[in-house]
Amino acid sequence: MSQRIHLIAICGTGMAALAGMLKERGYEVTGSDENIYPPMSTFLEARGIPVASPFAAKNLQPPPDLVVVGNAMSRGNPEVEHVLNEQLRYVSLPELLREYFIRGKYSCVVAGTHGKTTTSSLLAWSLHHAGWEPSFFIGGIPENFGQGYRLGSGRHFVLEGDEYDTAFFDKRAKFLHYLPNLVILNNVEFDHADIYRNLDEVQLAFQRLLNLIPANGFLIANQDDAIVRTLVKRAFCKVISFGTNEPADWRAVDIRTRAHGVEFDVVRAGVTLTRAHLPLAGEHNVKNALAVLAAGEVLGLPLEQRLAALASFRGVQRRLQLRWDDGQHLVFDDFAHHPTAVKATLAGLRQRFPERRLWAVFEPRTATTKRKVFEQDYIAAFAAADRVVFAPMHRADKVPEAERLSLPAVIEGIRAQGIPVDLVPAGSEMANFIARQLQTGDVVLFMSNGDFGGTPALLAGRLMSAAEAAKAARRDS
Repeated sequence: MSQRIHLIAICGTGMAALAGMLKERGYEVTGSDENIYPPMSTFLEARGIPVASPFAAKNLQPPPDLVVVGNAMSRGNPEVEHVLNEQLRYVSLPELLREYFIRGKYSCVVAGTHGKTTTSSLLAWSLHHAGWEPSFFIGGIPENFGQGYRLGSGRHFVLEGDEYDTAFFDKRAKFLHYLPNLVILNNVEFDHADIYRNLDEVQLAFQRLLNLIPANGFLIANQDDAIVRTLVKRAFCKVISFGTNEPADWRAVDIRTRAHGVEFDVVRAGVTLTRAHLPLAGEHNVKNALAVLAAGEVLGLPLEQRLAALASFRGVQRRLQLRWDDGQHLVFDDFAHHPTAVKATLAGLRQRFPERRLWAVFEPRTATTKRKVFEQDYIAAFAAADRVVFAPMHRADKVPEAERLSLPAVIEGIRAQGIPVDLVPAGSEMANFIARQLQTGDVVLFMSNGDFGGTPALLAGRLMSAAEAAKAARRDS
C-alpha cells in the first residue's frame, strides 16, 4: 500500500509542483487549501490529486502517513493544530524535497536576490538540451518545459534557491535544506523585509549557504557584486567568478542589444572564446547566461552545447513575457518588484527599443516594496520610463504606518524628473486608461509579483478588439 502524503496549502506554486512530483513517484497525494482556482486547481485536478476546502481537521482523517506544511501556514490553522495535537508526522516543503528527491543527486542551487528563476531555468535547459535528463524544481514556468518541475533520470537536480523562510516551525532560509554541490550566487541585496530586519541578516543567510558547499563542490560567483565578493572569501570550495568587469574568470564584453535579444563575446581566463546569443534583454540576463556557461564547464557540458542551449532558450513566464504584439504596440508582463529589478528590467527594454515610448506600470505588493526603506530607490528606478502608472498599494495595512512607503512621495519624486505619473486602480479601469492613451510604437511593461488584477491580459484584449474593429472598418470601406 502506497504512503499517503497530505499537503496543507497545496495550491501554492511550489506546493502544487511538489504534489505533482510525489504523485509521479507513486505516492497517494491529498491536499487542502482555502482559495482554489486556476491554474493550480486545474493542474492538480488533471493529476488526480483531490483538494479539500476549507481547512479543517476532518481533512486529516484518516491520518495520513506524512503531512507537508506550507510556509504560509501558522499556528491557529485548524489543520496545523490537529497535526500538533495528534502528533502526526510533519515536514516542511524543503525538508521533503531534500529527503525524497535531492539526496543522492548532484544538487545545483541557484541563489541570489535577483535572477534565480531565469538562471535556474537556463541551467536546467542547458542540461536537458544536452540530453542529460536533469531533475529541477523552479519557482516559475520555463517556456522550454511548460512547468516548473521535472523528475529526470539523470544525475543532476537544479533548484531555485529561495532565501525565504522554510515554515512557521523552521525560520531558516529554504536553500539551507538543498544539499548543494554547486551554487550559483548572482547577487545579494536587502529584500524580504518581513523576514529579515536588515542587510546583515540577509548576508548571514547566504553565508550559511556557502558554508554548506563541500570542499569538492563549486561556487559560481558574480564578481561584479560587492557583497558577493566579500562572501566568497570564506568559501571552502573552488570559486569561479563571472561578470562584465575585470577581473573575472568568465567575462562578457562587447555586449550588443538587438531586437531579438543580446549578443556578447565570451572571454574565459582572458581568452575570447566565441560570440554568444541570448534571446533575452538586458545586461542582467547576460550575467545570468555567463553563470550558466561557467557552471556548464564545471559539470562537463561541451561549450558548443551550452551556446546552443542559450540561443534556443525561450525564457520564463512572467519574466519579460510578451503578451501582445500587433506591430504597433508591445505589452510585456514581468515579475520585477525590488527596485534593482525594476531598474534593470526597464534598462533592458530601453536598450532594446531606444526610440519607442516606454510605459512602466507597477503594483507595490510585496512586503519589501511597501516599505519606506526603498522610497528613494524607487524614485531612481523608474528614470528610464517615459510614462509611469502605479496601482494603489496592495494591503497597505500589513505594514506599520511609520515603516510604510509613501506612494505619493514616490510619485512626486518621479514627476520631478519630468516623467508623467498616474495612480489608477488595477483591472479594467487601468487597462482602459492605458489603451486610450497609447500611441503607435508604445511599449508597455507591467511589473508585479501578483496577477495585477489581470490587467496585462485585459489590455491585450482591448488592443485585440481595437485591431479587429479597425480591420472590419477597412473591409467595409
